[in-house]
Amino acid sequence: VAMEKGLRFAIREGGRTVGAGTVTEILE
Repeated sequence: VAMEKGLRFAIREGGRTVGAGTVTEILE
């Protein structure tokens, strides 16, 4: 689980990195 830039985000665990909310950059 990679979360750096962003305050509100929902990450689901199941094999994929899904970020919902205020995310500017997603690092996998």
